[in-house]
Amino acid sequence: MKYQEFLEKNRFDLQELIAFSYGRLIDDPPEDFDARLPAPPFLMMDRILSIEKSGGRGKIIAEQDIRLDAWYFQCHFPGDPVQPGCLCVDAVWQLMGFFGVWSGALGAGRTLGCGEVEFSGQIRPHNRVVRFEIDGVRFRTLKQAGAAIVIANADVFIDGEMITTVRNARIGIFKGITYKNYPLPGENCRGGIHQKENPL
Repeated sequence: MKYQEFLEKNRFDLQELIAFSYGRLIDDPPEDFDARLPAPPFLMMDRILSIEKSGGRGKIIAEQDIRLDAWYFQCHFPGDPVQPGCLCVDAVWQLMGFFGVWSGALGAGRTLGCGEVEFSGQIRPHNRVVRFEIDGVRFRTLKQAGAAIVIANADVFIDGEMITTVRNARIGIFKGITYKNYPLPGENCRGGIHQKENPL
């Protein structure tokens, strides 16, 4: 699809999300469009049911089908399979990064943190669908820094029951940070602290 079509689209299926992960969804990406979602099996959603923005705010609703043979059930834990709670939080960050790019930010997303996280339930192999409702999304472009930030609260439901809340989650989108020639060494092949002049 064309970049303008991507910006105007308000729902995405699994095929489109995987294509985005591999950088193949948009035929005419603008310069500095380096955004990706994690590829399966770490992609933590199967569909975005709705994504909307009004001014600097927005909302995302997405779902993931629970699979009996999901990779995390094989190792977490033997004899007591449960989805790691941190994967629900990571799904929220993944969706927030996608929201920022869909809102027009250029660059690659990086998690900046979150405030309070509460777990009141769990996801087991015979559950059916996890639902992510990310509300009150705030998006802001920091023109001087050439970056953008997304801040949001989220509720996570399994088969209709709320099991996780995430408050004040934060994602930054930055230009010039990708490491494209992995596994060979090259620019940005080493991590560490973000640049001190970074305002985020």
